[in-house]
Amino acid sequence: MSSMTTHNEQKLKMLLDNHNYGAICLAPWLEKKGISRDLQQYYCKSGWLESVGRGAFKRPNDDISWQDALHALIGQAELNVHVGGMTALSQQGAGHYVRLGKEKVYLFSPLASSLPAWFRHYDWGVNIEYIRTSFLPSNEGIGGAFNMQADSGKEASIKMYSGSERALLECLYLAPKRQDLVECYQVMEGLVNLRPRVVQGLLEICSSIKVKRLFLYMAEKANHQWLQYLDQSKVTIGKGDRSIVTNGVYIAKHKIAVPRELAAL
Repeated sequence: MSSMTTHNEQKLKMLLDNHNYGAICLAPWLEKKGISRDLQQYYCKSGWLESVGRGAFKRPNDDISWQDALHALIGQAELNVHVGGMTALSQQGAGHYVRLGKEKVYLFSPLASSLPAWFRHYDWGVNIEYIRTSFLPSNEGIGGAFNMQADSGKEASIKMYSGSERALLECLYLAPKRQDLVECYQVMEGLVNLRPRVVQGLLEICSSIKVKRLFLYMAEKANHQWLQYLDQSKVTIGKGDRSIVTNGVYIAKHKIAVPRELAAL
């Protein structure tokens, strides 16, 4: 092996040693660090790297998770994707209800984004529910979840999870087909510390009339103190009725028909 290859092997070893256990390295990122595509393939054959799928690698014998993959997608590929909905709420201790079967992970991104094939085809041990939507601007209400070293060498905070305010709106966006409305309300009941300023901003820019009406109905039903600090006159809720479910109970104030079991709570 040439001295250049030996040098690059040492560089690769340094890169891997500086990464946490379970880290995933993407091919374009490795190229930026001086590890060419040919060298990447050579190191796979030599046992230094192990392929996760086309364009993604890990250290041999490392166990990897969907969170590790997301770190790479956001931090290395700069993909606009985040953990949202009930998954984000569960991470923050709000969605604590027991679910049967495999854990479901909700990932959200703008309409123009898409997950790479290596991520979609790998068995992460969970059910990935990927939602592309523009009902909220992609960067509003997203929190920093972890720090990683940027190319400049400085620590960079990577935004990965929806805050509780946005996550609940995402749950309501998925309801009632992909998210149970009663469960959404049970979670809403526990969200006594939502930030009025954040809620206000999200409601004003949310483009889904259904989501906004459901949110305000549930917040009022839960009798949350923070609701009094919202200026609802600035929230556009549209005209006309919205039937969220068939044969539901009509809520005249919010002009929505909700499930009978929800109205009865």
